[in-house]
Amino acid sequence: MNLARFPRIRLGHFPTPLEPMEALTRHLGGPRLWIKRDDCTGLSTGGNKTRKLEYLCAEAIALKADVLITQGATQSNHARQTAAAAAKLGLACHILLEDRTGYADAAYTQSGNVLLDKLHGAQVSRRPGGADMPAEMEALAAGLRAKGHTPYVIPGGGSNPVGALGYANAALELLNQAAEIGLRIDHVVHATGSAGTQAGLVAGLVALNSGIPVLGIGVRAPREKQEANVLALAQRTVAHMGLPGIVRPEHVVANCDYVGQGYGIPTQGMVEAVKLLAEKEGILLDPVYSGKGMAGLIDLIGKGYFKPEENIVFLHTGGSVGLFGYPEAFEVPAG
Repeated sequence: MNLARFPRIRLGHFPTPLEPMEALTRHLGGPRLWIKRDDCTGLSTGGNKTRKLEYLCAEAIALKADVLITQGATQSNHARQTAAAAAKLGLACHILLEDRTGYADAAYTQSGNVLLDKLHGAQVSRRPGGADMPAEMEALAAGLRAKGHTPYVIPGGGSNPVGALGYANAALELLNQAAEIGLRIDHVVHATGSAGTQAGLVAGLVALNSGIPVLGIGVRAPREKQEANVLALAQRTVAHMGLPGIVRPEHVVANCDYVGQGYGIPTQGMVEAVKLLAEKEGILLDPVYSGKGMAGLIDLIGKGYFKPEENIVFLHTGGSVGLFGYPEAFEVPAG
């Protein structure tokens, strides 16, 4: 697996830490828990999209783009990191935010990621829930081209074969870290949404013949749809890497039992998981992705899904700034 042949612009702080969660392990009395800290990638409070943007922005620069366009939900971590990458590279940035929750309070619509989008200088515009966001981006791109600009359109979550290279590379990084400390990884668990992170991890771990299964805890789509999306992108990614046909359906597993009422809508399990990690490990999860991912992991441990002697690595995809968009969900006492 030679990823050095693909253009990459360094935007993040890598390798991110791989740390034991000893207090949480003791508290749950289950398998040995580790955390891969991709909340520490360094770009505008960090997050998993930084890895994808290193490859996507390299392609944008190669194509002589002068503006980045992308989309996401109102409190999109991807939008925030894209805005930061554009600022760092001297590019203009247009962010289209889709209302996927119906929340209209100022904390949700103006704070958290939205505030940072604007601080990075991005032009932010909004679209109603259910809008055809790829079509909206293409329409915006066409208008910019007519004005003499060269836009580069990044799909939601940075989830295409170019962006997924970031997590194929993360798989190599993780295996190298584990080898250095003599850690046998039995499972990798993370929150899965737009599919790029899981697809890249699967592509990388399969290409490296690691034998490590990846479990995605879904935050949006039903299981059948999520697994189909991840499989399709993982297969496109390995083909892009020059390794077609190595990813098979059995490599892709998603559990979508922890979505709750929908994307971006808090669940009790998420709230409890966020509070537990904050109190036991001093680690801040986010309310949309890693919070629900950890809620799923904790519940599965309680159900005996994992063996007591196994080592589980939870990939923290970042986004804790999104907590500021959900103050009522956590009922933090004043004073």
